[in-house]
Amino acid sequence: MTPESQEFLATFVSESYYYWASVFMLVIHVGFLAYEGGASRAKNVLATMTKNLLTLSIVGLTFFFFGWWVYNAFPLFPLTGGIVGPWTDPNAEGTVGEVLALVQASYPWSPALGPNVSDNLTGVFWFAFALFAMTTASILSGAVIERIKVGAYAILAVVLGSFTWVVAASWGWSPFGWFFTQFGYHDFGCSAVVHGVSGFFALGVLINLGPRIGKFDPTGKPRTILPHNLPLTMVGLMLIFVGFYAFLAACVIFVPGQTVEATIYDTPMTLASIGVNTTLALASGIVGAYISSKADPFFTISGGLAGIISVGAGLDLYSPVLVILIAFIGAYTMPFVGKAIEQAGIDDAVGAFAVHGYCGMLGAMAVGVIATGYPQGDGIPLTGFVGQLIGTAVCTILLGFIPGYGVSFVLKKLNMLRVPEAEEITGLDLADFSLRGYPEYSIIEQEEHNGRVSSPMAPVSSGTPQR
Repeated sequence: MTPESQEFLATFVSESYYYWASVFMLVIHVGFLAYEGGASRAKNVLATMTKNLLTLSIVGLTFFFFGWWVYNAFPLFPLTGGIVGPWTDPNAEGTVGEVLALVQASYPWSPALGPNVSDNLTGVFWFAFALFAMTTASILSGAVIERIKVGAYAILAVVLGSFTWVVAASWGWSPFGWFFTQFGYHDFGCSAVVHGVSGFFALGVLINLGPRIGKFDPTGKPRTILPHNLPLTMVGLMLIFVGFYAFLAACVIFVPGQTVEATIYDTPMTLASIGVNTTLALASGIVGAYISSKADPFFTISGGLAGIISVGAGLDLYSPVLVILIAFIGAYTMPFVGKAIEQAGIDDAVGAFAVHGYCGMLGAMAVGVIATGYPQGDGIPLTGFVGQLIGTAVCTILLGFIPGYGVSFVLKKLNMLRVPEAEEITGLDLADFSLRGYPEYSIIEQEEHNGRVSSPMAPVSSGTPQR
């Protein structure tokens, strides 16, 4: 085989790897569609699912126009230089020169993102990061179901999915990011960078959005609002688990010229370890949540996700026994956090803060305790508690809770955040689409009402009242 053929084969293998990992990450969004659709009440199922489709679409577009640039332009800001942009000296050398080359390849008009044969990898990396961005925004989606306006949600999804988490990734999930270069921060599976940011962002939004009508009785005691289709919700979470294997596989760096797989921080790891540790975290998490929730089906299956997120930051560092222990602790404590949030008067419809915010914070900080002293390369500080604390605090508070609370507060003041009370009581499906997700009539009934029913999808006035 000629050197040229070897180079082509190496590039093709890397390109194919990230392409298919990203395609399988789309299963996460199939899962979110089913998970949130099932978790809503029947009167809101179509609105909930449509919101998920818009998440994928809107964040995909905005990540192309500016999110990908943010990831490549922000890693040095603000500690070791300004934002790298077109005003930077094109002859810059060293780290700035390396970063500038990536920035120039991330503009929407860059040939690197277009149909060409000169760059096989930039576009496929954009594809993977775009799926990360969509996933991050979708975490917010479930928390706010059944009462948020679509326009407000779109704004919040763009802020979270194409900016705040991207800044977190630029600082803490990049070989140039100052979390890593200055403090030795380590977050292989994005426990804080994705889940911590999105969970705390959702918490800030929920405070301003308020609970669903009827969630709390006149004394403030929470009532249970059951999913209209719990089996569908459980199937959705199983699909999310499948997509998460691909998500974590896409966190592995394997490009032409490398002889071993590595993390984003260029530390060694293997794809095989992801298979072992992710499976153990999933299994241990389900068991932990099953025990602590006293076999509650929703918390039990959510425990699988809680377990994976709790070990995500150190998934490449931990032995299997440690993975089982940490995942169990995270998932076991997760239901208590979810119930505490509810007792505080916050209506988190799917437990997004407990699963993603709390477990993401726990996962990032666990590295600072269990893997302290891990070497990540020449000139890079050893991992440690302080470094993990700084990165986690910035992700969860500065880039998570504060933007979520601030943007939603402005939207609330502008009367743009929440749907009107009458619309919420009627159901968003009828209010937004003039149809039901489960129309209850037969073909004969439709023929009998043909004079006043314009479409086989239109609601029948004599149908069963909405729950």
